[in-house]
Amino acid sequence: MSMSTGDGAGPNPDEGLVLAPRPWVPLGVIVLGVACLALNPWAAGTVGLFGLFLLIQSQILRLQFTGDALLVWRGSSVLRSFPYSEWLGWKLFWGPIPVLFYFREQHSIHFLPVLFDATSLREQLNRHISAQP
Repeated sequence: MSMSTGDGAGPNPDEGLVLAPRPWVPLGVIVLGVACLALNPWAAGTVGLFGLFLLIQSQILRLQFTGDALLVWRGSSVLRSFPYSEWLGWKLFWGPIPVLFYFREQHSIHFLPVLFDATSLREQLNRHISAQP
């Protein structure tokens, strides 16, 4: 798998499912920041800026499930490739409203905010890493 498509088009849906972005977690963090205004303006500003950062990331980054790896795209470039063969486990945290995606590879642990369609994410994880929950 090449690290970029060369034509500037980003992930090719013919090579695997590309998850749709969902801004709910970033928007929730922004609302939390606004709610903190009465308590501490500095904390509110920090939380709000973090929410804005997550909102931008939800529009820039894409996750693609290919036949052999989870790819993280930014524009037309693959930032990281996570081969399924190296995965040891995964979990979506907070069942009713998934906000954090954890997965472990043989040599590293990853935590990602759920910036994508959580239902599709869970379906693809179950499909590609069938031994997991």
